[in-house]
Amino acid sequence: MISQDSIVALATPSGAGAISVLRISGSDAITIAASVFKPRKSKDLSKQKSHTIHLGHIVDGEKIIDEVLLSVFHGPNSYTGENTIEISCHGSTYIQQQIIQLLLRKGCRLATAGEFTLRAFLNGKLDLSQAEAVADLISSDNEASHRIAMQQMRGGFSNEIAQLRSELLNFASLIELELDFAEEDVEFADRTQFASLLEKIEKVLKRLIDSFAVGNVIKNGIPVAIVGEPNVGKSTLLNALLNEERAIVSDIAGTTRDTIEDELVIGGIGFRFIDTAGIRDTTDVVEGIGIRKTFEKIAQAQVVMYLVDGFQLTLESKLQEMRIEIEKIINQFPLKPVVIVVNKSDKISVDQQNEISIALSNLTGKIAALMFMSAKEGAGVDDLTSKLLSFVNTGALRNDETIVTNSRHYDSLLKALDEIQKVKYGLQSNISADLMAIDIKEALYHFGLITGHVTNDELLGNIFANFCIGK
Repeated sequence: MISQDSIVALATPSGAGAISVLRISGSDAITIAASVFKPRKSKDLSKQKSHTIHLGHIVDGEKIIDEVLLSVFHGPNSYTGENTIEISCHGSTYIQQQIIQLLLRKGCRLATAGEFTLRAFLNGKLDLSQAEAVADLISSDNEASHRIAMQQMRGGFSNEIAQLRSELLNFASLIELELDFAEEDVEFADRTQFASLLEKIEKVLKRLIDSFAVGNVIKNGIPVAIVGEPNVGKSTLLNALLNEERAIVSDIAGTTRDTIEDELVIGGIGFRFIDTAGIRDTTDVVEGIGIRKTFEKIAQAQVVMYLVDGFQLTLESKLQEMRIEIEKIINQFPLKPVVIVVNKSDKISVDQQNEISIALSNLTGKIAALMFMSAKEGAGVDDLTSKLLSFVNTGALRNDETIVTNSRHYDSLLKALDEIQKVKYGLQSNISADLMAIDIKEALYHFGLITGHVTNDELLGNIFANFCIGK
């Protein structure tokens, strides 16, 4: 798949800005750039050292297009491993297009999505998991996702997998050697050491697989469904959390007919809040559709916040209704943490709050927390955000442990673990070396899929198609 032609693309976001960066990569990149670049000081661009910057003009014959800074990178000491040029020009869309069209006429072609990073992978500058981390780094929008992407791009995940693969490959070679001397009935692979290695690999794989539960929600944001009866302040709570008027607030019950979503970063973790339609018996067809969507959103959420009107809870009948509705949610979604948030606490006394807590004591052990707050006044918002953050296991993140966020990696890890457990069972059952070698090869195959030791055009096409042009 390695192409020798020179590619060009805009590396900065499209549209006007202060500056734009155009990137050229390929064996002829420097020669092509030299044909359109007129430096301030007369110099031969092809003879300039790598990692140097030069001031001059991009020219089309006698026509000056722009004054630019041109950076030179000689392969293999560049991002792609090839000769690379980066042109920093003024951010006019007209200038961008004029330079790109000029370079196309001089022999470049437009880069496809992710082609620069694909070339970096094919030229051995990055392994496949590191290349995928580049896309994650670009899309990271909070501290946690940024740290995970940086850790993976630096090779933390790759190094763990490469180490396990190397040790397993060593034993695989010894097992294969035994097959060559099958008639001699000799063992080159120490079975005790092999059993210890399999235990170690199994332990690491299970840890990485378990980390995906945390990594996936950190990468994509933790969905939190805000549910409850109409007009209890769900939209007001959403506005208080986001510190902006995102949702419509009205005294009319059933104002929210559809779900409203927005995101908030708490302690470096992204949360996606979903303000749903109120849950109640209704004959309104449109509102009924909204209520059905509410239960769909609860199914998708990681955490459920059930909001109630504290002032209404002073009525025993309302308290009983609320208990029934909460138990419906708990019974339908027993594994989801449910936080009961008693809103409008500014309208009820401390004694009434205590009475409500006692009345809801039968739910203790079934719910994650009971909290009192006033969304309108902003009281208790900080306590609520702290409680939400407590649901995220960030211990691995704080300790800079490897956290898996990529579903492709997760799938390969599961399959590798399955093969390792087959090898482990075979070793304990004393099966023949040739059968054990088959399972070892399968495990090595799935390790290789993660780092790119095993690839095909379809796999690479699927991965890099999700990249932006210019990266």
